[in-house]
Order: sequence, then C-alpha cells, then structure tokens
Amino acid sequence: MSGKDTTGWPHEAFFTPGTSSFTEFLAACRPRLLPTAPPLAEGVHAAPGRFPHGTTVLALTYRDGALIAGDRRATMGNLIAQRDLEKVHPADDHTAVAFAGTVGLALDMVRLYQVELTHFEKIEGTPMTLNAKATRLATMIRQNLAQAMQGLAVVPLLAGYDTTAPGGGQGRIFGFDAAGGLYEKRDFHAEGSGSPYARGALKKLFRPDLTRREAALAALQALYDAADDDSATGGPDLSRRIFPVLSVITEDGFERLSEAETEELSREMVERRAVRPDGPHAAP
Repeated sequence: MSGKDTTGWPHEAFFTPGTSSFTEFLAACRPRLLPTAPPLAEGVHAAPGRFPHGTTVLALTYRDGALIAGDRRATMGNLIAQRDLEKVHPADDHTAVAFAGTVGLALDMVRLYQVELTHFEKIEGTPMTLNAKATRLATMIRQNLAQAMQGLAVVPLLAGYDTTAPGGGQGRIFGFDAAGGLYEKRDFHAEGSGSPYARGALKKLFRPDLTRREAALAALQALYDAADDDSATGGPDLSRRIFPVLSVITEDGFERLSEAETEELSREMVERRAVRPDGPHAAP
C-alpha cells in the first residue's frame, strides 16, 4: 500500500498473524478500548459510592450441572441505583459468568470475555477447556488491578459444565479475588456484600443430589437471606414483578430459567417464609 492514502484502513495488526487472545490483540491495536485502561490520573482515587455497585451473586453445583444466580439490585452509596440489573450472563455454550462490583466496568469486562472465548474458538478451531477459561478470566481481572486499587473493583463468579471431566461431565465453580487470584470452589460459592449470608444459607441447604428445581429454590432462599441482612442486596420484588436471575449450565448448554418459572419459584419461597421467616432448617 506504499504511496497510497491509508486513511480509514484497518490497523496493521489486523493483517499480522498473532495471538489467539482477543484481549492481547486489542491491547496492541486499540488499548484505550479495553475496560482495564486506567480511567483516572495517577494518584487520583475514585469515590466508590459515586458509581453503581452490584451485589449479590452465587453458584452451586447440582445433579445435572451448575446453577448460577444473582439478585437484581445495584446501589450507589446509600441509594438504590437500579432495581433490575442483569448480573448473570452466558460466556459461551457451557459457561456463565456473574459479577459483583463496579457495574460499568463489570459489564464491559463480561462483553470482552464473551468475545475473548469466541475469538479463541474461531482462531484455534476448538473451544477452550474450562480450566483455561477460568485462567483467562483471572488474567483479565489482574489487568484491572490499578482500577481496583482506586476503588473500582470487579469480582466475577464463573460456573460451567466441564464436558471433559473424568467419569463424565460435571458442573464446576470458580471464584476470584480483586487481584486476579483464581480459586476453584467445591459445591457452592457466593460473591458480593451479601455473600456471607448467602453462603451460610447454602451450607444448610446444599446436597450433591439436588434436582434443578431444588437447586433453584436453594439459590432463591440464599438470596433472600442475603437481602434480609444486607441492604445492598435486593430480594424478590413481588409488586414490580422483579425477580432474581437464575441460569443453569448442563450437558445441553446454558439456559436461563424463564420469567414465569422464576416468578413461580419466588412466590412459593416467599409463601414458605411467611410460615418460617428465618428459612428452612438444614436437612437431617
């Protein structure tokens, strides 16, 4: 293209063989488009209460795979910034990601992660393993460390169905910290300000042989307990018909429970709470 006006042509990186990582490609080509690009000047700290913040999300394994769920509330300081935030998203056919933390950065990170997995599969001709997906997400979180230190942390939760697991496929859960630490979680896990209460509920409700319906009710009970003790977590809003997001990942892939099914389960759970406000007892 020597001697030609190349204004408007794609960046030369588009024509250069390179990595199967879309994030690394974007860092070389258009680094300012990355959600991990430093938003503030060095030494300037954000006021976290001025940005919408999302909580609470959880995941648990059950008989057919994994279930991942989140409440719908976003807060900004002591205010409710949004009542119907979507915190649970499919990453690919057999993986889902949910997030707690700074909403704007989290949504950008989720979208970038979805493209990352698709880009890898198109370049390599095969999907990533579940372990590789978790490692790649941990790397993206680590790239956000500068913003996390400024008070703009994003802490995702990853759930997937491992089709290559020995003895057949199984649901698996991965947790992270704000510095990109990666931890595989056994049976269940929760993130966000209401997570201690959600994990406490799941400790008494979890069983390895839960059916899909039982797993969904356990997740709703856990989110209800979180909302009962944490003002930043929203419970089922019956008057506005806003209910938690529940999704499952099985051998057949990702599936979000329908609004009708989620509403039915939520109303059933609330009716049970009218009789037993503190929730069900642990199974003997």
